Amino acid sequence: MDNDTKNGRPFDGDGMDTSVDEVYDATKIKVLKGLEAVRKRPGMYIGSTGPRGLHHLVYEIVDNSIDESLAGYCSEIEVKIEPDNVISVRDNGRGIPVGINEQTGLPSVTVVLTVLHAGGKFDGAGGYKVAGGLHGVGSSVVNALSEWLEVDVFIDGKVYHQRFERGEIKSELTVTGETQEHGTLIRFKPDAQIFTETVEFEYETLERHLRECAFLNAGLAISFADLRENSENEKQVFCYEGGIASFTEYLTKSRGLTPLHDKPIHFRAAGAGREVEIAMLYNDSYTELLLSFANNVHTIDGGTHEDGFKSSLTRVFNNYGRKTGKLKEGDKNLSGDDVREGLTAVISVKLTDAQFEGQTKGKLGNTDIGQLVSQTLYEKLMTFFEENPSVAGTVFSKSLDASRAREAARKARDLARRKSALENNSLPGKLADCLERDPEKTELYIVEGDSAGGSAKAGRDRRYQAILPLWGKMLNVEKARLDKVMSNEKLMPVVTALGTNIGEEFDLSRLRYGKVVIMADADVDGAHIRTLLLTFFFRHMRPLIDDNRIYIAQPPLYRVSKGKKHLYAFSDEERDAAVEELGGNCDIQRYKGLGEMDAEQLWETTMDPEFRTMLRVNMEDAVRADETFSILMGDKVEPRREFIEKNAKYVRNLDV
Repeated sequence: MDNDTKNGRPFDGDGMDTSVDEVYDATKIKVLKGLEAVRKRPGMYIGSTGPRGLHHLVYEIVDNSIDESLAGYCSEIEVKIEPDNVISVRDNGRGIPVGINEQTGLPSVTVVLTVLHAGGKFDGAGGYKVAGGLHGVGSSVVNALSEWLEVDVFIDGKVYHQRFERGEIKSELTVTGETQEHGTLIRFKPDAQIFTETVEFEYETLERHLRECAFLNAGLAISFADLRENSENEKQVFCYEGGIASFTEYLTKSRGLTPLHDKPIHFRAAGAGREVEIAMLYNDSYTELLLSFANNVHTIDGGTHEDGFKSSLTRVFNNYGRKTGKLKEGDKNLSGDDVREGLTAVISVKLTDAQFEGQTKGKLGNTDIGQLVSQTLYEKLMTFFEENPSVAGTVFSKSLDASRAREAARKARDLARRKSALENNSLPGKLADCLERDPEKTELYIVEGDSAGGSAKAGRDRRYQAILPLWGKMLNVEKARLDKVMSNEKLMPVVTALGTNIGEEFDLSRLRYGKVVIMADADVDGAHIRTLLLTFFFRHMRPLIDDNRIYIAQPPLYRVSKGKKHLYAFSDEERDAAVEELGGNCDIQRYKGLGEMDAEQLWETTMDPEFRTMLRVNMEDAVRADETFSILMGDKVEPRREFIEKNAKYVRNLDV
């Protein structure tokens, strides 16, 4: 989550000076040398200079070691977080070449670490036939964005060493010893001048990525150790002979779900420089989790391989259903959502000329790989269903149930339309709408309870702030299909007020409010309400999160007053500081709920854009978010207990 304020003021920009220099001539044209461009615009290469970009540095170096594994030369990778957040990555591959590069006259390892678009991944028949780091900028970008980077290459019986600082060569490549080992060791410290937000690596983020890499490369051993002071994390070794089939089992278990069949459905096909591997495991939930990878790179935005999988899966179910009579002549075909309900699937493709969109490789664009995925899945899954009728019957029955629920939800929507809830733009009765009609200038506060709703209505700026009090029982959508959601009297007013509809009919362009703010009490009940609403938005209106539309209001916990002066505090520490600032002997009011604030107090602390603090809900890792919602809001008690026990130390300021 991100703060929506800067220095106590609203802040929506990127921090850049937008003033205009009227003089524009030849002196304004700059030519950036070496790695200057990377340091000048790091976001172009690693996505951001926040935590996501920081961890991306590690991924780039690890990806290079994994490329050695794909080439058949590396079986072990060792990753460490050393004291002072120094990262160490060592592999037992061939070692980066140290011979002189003809084009530059520099040692090849120096070229790899200092020149953009330099490496052995461009000609296909050269250093690598299959690689994730096709752009040739990974290692050099990491070097450019590090305070310092050191490389040791173990090759030809010798150890070679070189040091760089902020991308510049600090020492020449020298022989420092003899060895019988082979491989590469890279150690680097991220530059705090670039990563101004934090240079602190999150253990769990790296742990999750490295485990994922091990699943995608069956038999590859990846060790991970956190050597920082006061670290309680134990060294781990990730190695999975079952590959992505084991991955689907792990994802299902980690989310506290029950598989519907004993073993994952697992296919593999290869040919003409292409390889496709698919693993599928259905579970008892109502949600899907589909992960796709190309050359071990997680394609978070999908691509042709995902499209081929989805279209072919729907075709298999419908053709199998017609062939076996499970779908009668008058029955409608199953939809893609129907056949993917409760599915955990991993798609991994490897190809020599992967075409990614953008340096961060979020989407795959190769058309032919989509065709190969589609053909492989159709042929092999049809055969599997015919040879395993009991498994086919189980998953097909689940899809039929999903189809019936979808039809019930459609009828509920049609009924609502006939009652003019949507077609005539009829809004919920308790909604206090605003005057402004430009969505980018409006805010909707979703408030629990009529008491807090009354204060919010009285204290708001009615020009652009709308208030929607909620009442009645809120549904946990993690345990319900869409038809139950459509009939819930607490959630549907939210859908109606926002104007976007939900599920398959969600339309972001119809959003009536630019900011959707969850405003609940700062206690356990309030936290539960926020979680229920976030679960609903994540499962049924996820584009709102993807488009950074969801916010969480931050009401104060205390009002500290002395005489005519008063201060608000959002934590026990701020309360104590406020008491000291006012000179002690203060009157301290503890807000147990929003309803205890009058309209003026609620405005000046929580709703006034000049002084409020709001958390913007964003999603760094969709897989992690999916897992967390499944654990916290699902049926299984034990995974939820383990999660709470593990994370209880992070909870504070909640009344219990």
